[in-house]
Amino acid sequence: MVYTGPQPGSSEQISAIVEELRGLYPQARYELNFTTPLELLVATILAAQCTDERVNAVTPQLFAKYRSAQDYAQVGQEELEQDVKSTGFYRNKAKTLRAVCQYLVDHYHGEVPQSIDELVKLPGVARKTANVVLVNAFGVTEGFIVDTHVGRVSKRLGWTQHEDAARAEQELMRLIPRSEWSSLPHRMIYHGRATCAARKPRCTSCTLVAYCPSAII
Repeated sequence: MVYTGPQPGSSEQISAIVEELRGLYPQARYELNFTTPLELLVATILAAQCTDERVNAVTPQLFAKYRSAQDYAQVGQEELEQDVKSTGFYRNKAKTLRAVCQYLVDHYHGEVPQSIDELVKLPGVARKTANVVLVNAFGVTEGFIVDTHVGRVSKRLGWTQHEDAARAEQELMRLIPRSEWSSLPHRMIYHGRATCAARKPRCTSCTLVAYCPSAII
């Protein structure tokens, strides 16, 4: 199929896609459960290469046991490993959690900072995690969340060709109106899961097909 829709990255294409996704996923949200910024930070670290459902199954007991950054910083490595084992890559995740929380204790009185420049100073925390925490815990929008789904959908729509998430984010921030930075990534994540799958996108049932230069029908 030869693409005949609006120029990829044009305001016409972006506006049409934003409106369609808003209609498809009006209640789209970040699906990890949390009640405090620290809980969200911990859950997001655990969610690396793990499903949200699995993380949400682990965190109630974890959050009941560890109530502060100091709790995570002081616990032994092996004990924390066992507590997060079912999320996969548990040795690295436990190590990261202890290092992050020790940094919070040492530099921020155990509190999660509220700027992206400060968050990315935390050991093992990149811009994706920082943006997730800022948007969902503090209502602060400094960037555009780029996870694997957002990266894949963005490339297929012709918004970026960068594999590197940080470079893709910068390009998306130039293209997408800032008013959409907090909500659009969540809708793109939903769409990536439901329709624009990695191995076999469901183009024949996708309502974005008229605006997608990568559609195969």
